[in-house]
Order: sequence, then C-alpha cells, then structure tokens
Amino acid sequence: MSAPDFVAIGHVTLDRFGATVRPGGAALYAAVTAHRLGASTGILTSHGADFPLELIPPRIEVVSVPSTRTTTFTHGGDPGGGRALTCHETAEPITPEDIPEDWRGVPLVLLAPVMNELDPTLAAAFPDAAVGAAAQGWLRGRTTDGRIAPTRWDSARLVLSRIQALFLSVEDTRAMSAEVNEWYQQVPVGVLTAGRLGALLFVNGERYEVRPYSVREVEPTGAGDVFAAAFMLHYDRDGDPWEATAAASCAAALSVEGEGLSAVPDAGRLAAALGQYRLALGHAP
Repeated sequence: MSAPDFVAIGHVTLDRFGATVRPGGAALYAAVTAHRLGASTGILTSHGADFPLELIPPRIEVVSVPSTRTTTFTHGGDPGGGRALTCHETAEPITPEDIPEDWRGVPLVLLAPVMNELDPTLAAAFPDAAVGAAAQGWLRGRTTDGRIAPTRWDSARLVLSRIQALFLSVEDTRAMSAEVNEWYQQVPVGVLTAGRLGALLFVNGERYEVRPYSVREVEPTGAGDVFAAAFMLHYDRDGDPWEATAAASCAAALSVEGEGLSAVPDAGRLAAALGQYRLALGHAP
C-alpha cells in the first residue's frame, strides 16, 4: 500500500463528559479533519479493546500499538473558566519502531500527543515529510489523583530542531510565556491559538495577530487539533502561512458548532466559511 497523504500520531482516547463517553484524542480530531478535507489519512496510535474503532471513518487507516488500556480522560471545568482534565489510565508509548515501513515516505505528519506518549525521536523519523507538532501532550503532567497539571517540556529542543510547524494554545501554555516565545523562534512557522480571541501566527519568529471567525460555540474540544491539520494541508498546498492560518481558523471555529467530531467541516463547508471570513476582513474572495 502507498503512504497516506497525512498521518497523525498519538493516542486515541475515551473522553468522559458527565455520563457521556465518546472517542477523542488530538490524533483522531486531526485525522478526521484531514479526511473530511479530502486527504488520504492514517493514524498511528495505541488503545485497548474498549476503544470503538468502528466509529472512525473506514477510509482512515489505523495502525495500533497493542495495549491492555485506552487513554481515558474526564473533562470538567475549573473555577477560572478553563478546562479541568483528569487522566485515569494511558495506553502504550509510541516509538519510531512502530511506524509501518510504507509510511516512512508520508508527506505530512502531525505529532499529536495527549499525555507524553510519543517518543520525541519520532520528529526525526520521517526524513522526507513536513512534520508538525500539536505539542500540548508534552506539556502535561499528572498529579497523584490523576489531575492534569503543567509540566516542563524536557524534549523541546530535540523536537523543535526537527519540525516545521508548532501548534499550541494559550490554555496549554499558561505561566510559560518566556518558554513559549523561545519555542516559536526555533521553527519556521507556528500558531498559538486563543479560541474566540483569534490566534498569533509566527513566521520565522515574527509575530502576527489573526482575527477569529465568529461562530456559536457548542463545545470546543479538539478545535486546536482541527486547526493544526487544516493549517498543514493548506500550507502544503499553497505555501502561504497567512492563507493557511485563515483556513485553519475557519475550520477550528466550525468544529466547535457541535459536540465531538460531529461538526468537523468538509472542504465545501470550509470553503464557504473562508469566503465569508475574507469578506469580513475586506479581502477579495
């Protein structure tokens, strides 16, 4: 088999919202985005037998590292209005040895850890690919009761030296402003998203503000991962980081109009939103 156009690497998860449990994980959100935007897509992941693989679109190729457990989170709110996550268990780590041989020639790769599950040397395992990192999972530690807390990104230098694009959110990086600015100086392009407030685009270390695409938010889980996948696909196609950021901003915004994966846009819905976004900014379609 030939390599997919786009591969996302990271744990698929079971996400608990009260009594509701649904599939999630940064790699899954990114892969579904790439699939709906027309790219052939694969996921390299690890999960237990309880993960509902049948809910992943069948045209997405899934390669799984065997595990007796699935990474499981409980989502809640914190008193400050942000997210509060608890991690109950994790699947197996993912290393370069787990990459299918025919995937080593894939053109686009997104490293998308959720809980430090990726060997950082994966960043160097695709010599011919444009590699991006949705790096939130490298910034997460876990307290004794499973609550997620910020932690140092000890492998940052290794990863950043081998990737072309970095994606993080303001929520991921609270109290890390000095480190974050330094990270974005080390990659050709990167985006720091801020939800309904828009985003900051970094191009060769220079910072540019990006206005949001306004929608009615239902549920924001996965929006940053949708952003990363849409950005990588559009940047690979056009080579324009501003256009890629505009498309990614619209894709991420559309994805929060429904719960879970239900509102991740297809190419037609994204194109319509992008046209409206350009008009709102005073740009010609």
